[in-house]
Amino acid sequence: MGLSILHSRAPYGIQALEVIVEVQTAGGLPGLSIVGLPELAVRESKDRVRGALRSGSFKFPDGRVTINLAPADLPKEGGRFDLPIALGILGASGQLQAASIPEHEFIGELALSGTLRPVSGVLPAALAARAAGRALVLPLENAEEASLVRELRILPARHLLNVCQHLNQVEPLAPYQPQPSHAQDSHPPPDLAEVRGQSQAKRALEIAAAGAHSLLFVGPPGTGKSMLASRLPGILPPLSEDEALQTAAVRSVVGSRQPERSRWRERPYRAPHHTASGPALVGGGSHPRPGEISLAHHGVLFLDELPEFDRRVLEVLREPIETGRIHISRAARQAEFPARFQLLAAMNPCPCGHLGDPSGRCRCTAEQVARYRARISGPLLDRIDMQLEVPRLSPEELTGPQPPSECSAAVRERVCAARARAEARHGGPNSQLQPADLERHCALDNVGRALISTAMQRLALSARAYHRILKLARTIADLDDSPRITPAHLSEAIGYRRLDRSDTSARHGP
Repeated sequence: MGLSILHSRAPYGIQALEVIVEVQTAGGLPGLSIVGLPELAVRESKDRVRGALRSGSFKFPDGRVTINLAPADLPKEGGRFDLPIALGILGASGQLQAASIPEHEFIGELALSGTLRPVSGVLPAALAARAAGRALVLPLENAEEASLVRELRILPARHLLNVCQHLNQVEPLAPYQPQPSHAQDSHPPPDLAEVRGQSQAKRALEIAAAGAHSLLFVGPPGTGKSMLASRLPGILPPLSEDEALQTAAVRSVVGSRQPERSRWRERPYRAPHHTASGPALVGGGSHPRPGEISLAHHGVLFLDELPEFDRRVLEVLREPIETGRIHISRAARQAEFPARFQLLAAMNPCPCGHLGDPSGRCRCTAEQVARYRARISGPLLDRIDMQLEVPRLSPEELTGPQPPSECSAAVRERVCAARARAEARHGGPNSQLQPADLERHCALDNVGRALISTAMQRLALSARAYHRILKLARTIADLDDSPRITPAHLSEAIGYRRLDRSDTSARHGP
């Protein structure tokens, strides 16, 4: 009777929990059983492993083989356990030296020929292996992604035989050396200077970038709302290493390709279609997986034609906007995914899209406009920091020579400076200020208090809207390098709450 114990990892949310692969060989009738809550793909690994061992000219044990994947209450899925199971069988049957096995963790799917195939969720496993102080043996195709984790010994292999030769100390696997990144980017992000006119919208975009505020553009078709939205990532500060690893971990779990190493600190930009379902947007499934809001973690989630989204889909955004995470519960599985995204949305002012157009093309009634805007609930609208109209450009602005306009690089410098002031003050962007910190960091003078009090009465603002105006004013002050919020900063912040109106005419007017 032989026993072999190996270490592997199972995905759980964006974490990788340790799995102990125990393989025992014993006498009796030939057979192989896998226990430890394996899913179908894991149960099928017995046939893949048997074929891979035969292709490598290894001897499959004649007696009973029992494989235990511990802990037993953690569901195991996918083909990532093929490699440790095969090595465990070889170790338990005496065909593999077991001395160096505890120093490694193993992940990989096996082909019948013994070739290692890539798996998803490698980056969380790499982070966990580094924390455990072990080397990670994995398919060669996964090595580049795992190399994003510094100070981790990565041992890529093409074939089962390569791993066996390494463990038997015949031919050690060479640690992976990542390729140097190329500084030149052949696909520069869209530049803000390409947008004609819309100075107020550009100013709002800069404020939103500086404080990580949510923003809603309201305007007729063809005014540049989507064009402006696509320029937001180009003026955002780069991701820190920790933030970049978090966003890369989410991409790894869903099996998305990682960006080039020279661009992996760029903030993600996700723009799902308005036909997207709730699970597609927030995540879900019988085995919970991240959705669009998690793929936009530390980046931008752009929802074009906002009222066209299903209302129930939009309502699920309310919790992650506030908390920065999403909890998904199923009958047998629960998972939590990060969702600290910056919401950017766009909508038409009415069903036909031409409300307020000087040509008078709009024929929508007040009732139709009210029904159209009611597709966005008040609680969701209350959570959007800035609401701004984007008017149609005049023919002269559209066809005449374009006046000089600031490029994204110049705006980004101011944004980074404002973010740095907020980071130094309270450790994060102003949109994440807690209510307890508002009095200390967003104190108002007598004129400011009178101004915000009047605005709350006239606009029927909620307590949440009041707090968001204070955060917005703090960001505007940071852009001005002002230690205090002045009445001018507060007035500008109040002006961006365009849809906070208690009277019907203000809601339905241009």
